[in-house]
Amino acid sequence: MGLAFLAPIGMQNLFVINSALSHTFGRALATSLVVVFWDISLGVTCFLGAGALMDAFPWLKKIMLGLGGLLVIYIGIGLIRTEASLDGGKDVNQPFLKIIVVAFVVTWLNPQAIIDGTMMLGAFRATLPAGGDLPFILGFTSASFIWFNGLAIASNLLGAKINTRALTWLNRLCGVVIICYGTKLLFDLARMIFG
Repeated sequence: MGLAFLAPIGMQNLFVINSALSHTFGRALATSLVVVFWDISLGVTCFLGAGALMDAFPWLKKIMLGLGGLLVIYIGIGLIRTEASLDGGKDVNQPFLKIIVVAFVVTWLNPQAIIDGTMMLGAFRATLPAGGDLPFILGFTSASFIWFNGLAIASNLLGAKINTRALTWLNRLCGVVIICYGTKLLFDLARMIFG
């Protein structure tokens, strides 16, 4: 689920790809590690924040499952229907301190990432059994580490061979996986309501 959540080509992915295409291997990897740090911090915050609210307000769990499931399916359908683009990346020819700040901006100041993260991760937290939080956190944090570093390495090594067609098919594959997870959330909600 973590990989399907990260793989669609958005601001973070474009930032990592553009950095890897325009910098040395070491600089590209350092940039991806900064993005991993910000991504994990946002993911854990979304997961734990939504979970704390659901613990305080048990009825919120049902709302999170319903809205989260519908939002996840909507995101998946959007990914299947949309052509990927390499346009819109950030200027990565800048000092490393500025890269840290830009990575923060494309992660933490991206309202879509905050909404999607809270709804998707919060909804999945609602379905976890007791003691399932830590394995789930380790799963999506390791997915972030693997995805962004793999993306930086592949982009740096493949260079000009990366095209929008390949990215579009990756988005479509991720869309199908995300739709399956959204459907699972709605089934969990139905099971919770109807027993």
